[in-house]
Amino acid sequence: MLERLPEFIGNHPLMSLIFIGLVIALVYTELARRFRGFSALSPAQLTRLINSGSELIDVNAQAEFDRGHIVNARHYLPSHVDPQAKPFLNWRDKPVAVYCKNGVTSQQVCRKLVKAGFTRVHWLQGGLQAWIGEQLPVTRAK
Repeated sequence: MLERLPEFIGNHPLMSLIFIGLVIALVYTELARRFRGFSALSPAQLTRLINSGSELIDVNAQAEFDRGHIVNARHYLPSHVDPQAKPFLNWRDKPVAVYCKNGVTSQQVCRKLVKAGFTRVHWLQGGLQAWIGEQLPVTRAK
């Protein structure tokens, strides 16, 4: 089979280039995920982490936080997450979990925390939508 590979590549150069590009993209994505410095959690894994005493940060907009958030989550706007601020300094070696509505903004905040030296940073994959999709409880601001 391998002896026919050069013939296939010669007959289908565009398809071969697309395949090589996809393989490179897949390898890059996997390496970036492995070395980003924080781990993705499912809602069930986040529940176990919360029960073990981790800090939970909600980085949704204020209106979204008021509509519903995970119990005991602390609310910070992404621009207000300052790893050098007093509350964050106490969390440097504790597990810290971050979530947002769909998981995009929270990844940016996780990168900021890791860059500042936080060692146990976690991200809720799928965000609050995944949490609600698993029919886990949320609370509303009073």
